[in-house]
Amino acid sequence: MAKTLAKRRGKVKIRATKLKNLQACANRKGIIAAAAMDQRGSLQKSIEKLGGNSSAKGLSEFKVVVTDVLTPHATAILLDPEYGLPASKARHGKGLLLAYELSGYDNSKPGRLPDLLPNSSVKRLKEQGATGVKILLYYNPFDAKDINDRKHTFVERIGSECEAEGLPFFLEPIVYNDDVKDEFEFAKLKPKYVRLAMEELTKDRYGVDILKVEFPFNANFTEGFAKGEQIAYSQEQAMKYTREAASVATKPYIYLSAGVDMDVFASSVEIAGKAGTDFSGVLCGRATWKNGIPVYAKDGKTGLRKWLKGEGVDNIQKLNKALNKYAKPWWTIYGGMSKIEVVK
Repeated sequence: MAKTLAKRRGKVKIRATKLKNLQACANRKGIIAAAAMDQRGSLQKSIEKLGGNSSAKGLSEFKVVVTDVLTPHATAILLDPEYGLPASKARHGKGLLLAYELSGYDNSKPGRLPDLLPNSSVKRLKEQGATGVKILLYYNPFDAKDINDRKHTFVERIGSECEAEGLPFFLEPIVYNDDVKDEFEFAKLKPKYVRLAMEELTKDRYGVDILKVEFPFNANFTEGFAKGEQIAYSQEQAMKYTREAASVATKPYIYLSAGVDMDVFASSVEIAGKAGTDFSGVLCGRATWKNGIPVYAKDGKTGLRKWLKGEGVDNIQKLNKALNKYAKPWWTIYGGMSKIEVVK
């Protein structure tokens, strides 16, 4: 796949500062094995529901402990500038991705329209130590033209900001269809939705450097992983959909965990690997540390730290093992580092 793309497009120009920051988020082999800890509202609700400290101080404390324990085993950490800046000081010199979007979306209007943190900018994120910027975008390729045009324009603006500041742009499109309420029915649509999102959002005009993307299948409805009797696709079909989605990408891409259990996520990574795709790693959040939330609610930061050093580290090491076997350097999709022209 990468060789075909490289022949089609020739050399790719990347600014020296952006290249340096991209490398800061990856290991020496060019694999991105990043941890995600930018949850805000959802994390607060989870801790509060269990009777833990869900204040701003509590959220910040949770993020500090997770970052301190897990980043020695990761290449970068994704945090938010609202509660995560103290944690950014505990990342053991690894790359720092900062979220730029407001948590959630405006549900008073159709289209799940995004918005940015009101007191933030790519320049300010850079000043706060970011080596990359992340945006989550809810995306339905079949939404009304006006809705998607607004989202495309939104992404273009952020891409331009990141280019000006020399920071890599990590875009996380989450596909949806608000008219399809049943999870199983949407699982059958998901392969097409993810493929179309990857095809559109890796176009040069958006300035995306790394696409943080969903698997084009739902593991909960995949043969061998399904929790119930409903099967949307076999593992062979899941591999086929993964190859089809990968074939239209023109920028490096990594997979997100979407909150599934670590065993399911690691198995999904294995499916992508066996499919022979050029994915370049993961940005994994809740799958790694979500089972530590009740521990924190009950036993505070001391209990959380102990749990993370055991099960949390085991989770990330299990994932790293799969990445070492299957993931490819982020520059693979361009045909290798020799196909990148570094510019000022």
